[in-house]
Amino acid sequence: MTTNTTPITGPVIGPETTSSRRGDRPALALIAGPTASGKSDLAIRLALALAASGRHPVIVNADSAQVYADLAVLSARPSPAEMAGIKHRLFGDWDGASACSAADWAMRAAREIAEIHGAGGLPILVGGTGLYLRTLLDGIAPIPAIDPQVRSAVRALSVDQAYAALGHEDPDRAAKLPPADTTRIARALEVVRSTGRTLADWQREKTGGIGPSVTLHPAVLLPPRDWLYARCDTRFARMLAHGGMAEVEALLARDLDPALPVMRAIGVTEIAGYLRGEYGLDQAQTQGQQATRNYAKRQYTWFRRQPPADWQRFESQNYLCEDIFVSLFRT
Repeated sequence: MTTNTTPITGPVIGPETTSSRRGDRPALALIAGPTASGKSDLAIRLALALAASGRHPVIVNADSAQVYADLAVLSARPSPAEMAGIKHRLFGDWDGASACSAADWAMRAAREIAEIHGAGGLPILVGGTGLYLRTLLDGIAPIPAIDPQVRSAVRALSVDQAYAALGHEDPDRAAKLPPADTTRIARALEVVRSTGRTLADWQREKTGGIGPSVTLHPAVLLPPRDWLYARCDTRFARMLAHGGMAEVEALLARDLDPALPVMRAIGVTEIAGYLRGEYGLDQAQTQGQQATRNYAKRQYTWFRRQPPADWQRFESQNYLCEDIFVSLFRT
């Protein structure tokens, strides 16, 4: 991600700086990290502190499950009470029948952030979907739609065949991918066959990223893994007992395409198996907890390695605003 970042440690609230009075790039706060790491809670506390100082914070969702109206419980979307009167954007804005791609979300998020800035507000971007964040900040490669015949031919190949073909047609990309990574291998092969250019070629032409137009104040939450996994388990059990079952029942009643993201969300598959009588409730909970921990582990690894080095990582489970943000709202 190629963004302008400002180090953030110290008190949240402080006087405006000369640069802010000059009208330099507007501030964008970012709180990222794995599921159950405390992002939403920190965002609310930060927003309340800013509001108390006379600022106008607005929280913008960057979680690929929380965008769906159908997943209020299973995505751990903040309730109206938890929102504490702070404005929230892009939470539950998509119907589950329509897939929300990273490009779809980034387009909406960029517009929301521009509107918040235009109204004199300060957006706080919160979420754990790395692809969403990367697309918003860095932009997206203008790859044309894949020829349907090319897509069909590539998808008909076994992963071994596709990987071998990619090794001939885009050896650099093949060398970077595990031989069993079906999705990425197919995508890279589709692009080179459909456009005549490699994926890396296209990615060098990324456009639309807002990174250069904002002053980013990022905080990545990476609490101890044992603590994080215990929270994952507790939260899934609570979801199951307080509305998760009803959400999956409602989704199944809609007879949606099982390939849609909303139908593949964590918790939906596991609870659906129970509702179909494939196993008991205890197993549904165990599987859902394991899926949540696996997801958190992948996110944890991504956020440790992928964001720029000057995105500060915080490894405590206790997140105090005054310990994290220095001059976020002085700019």
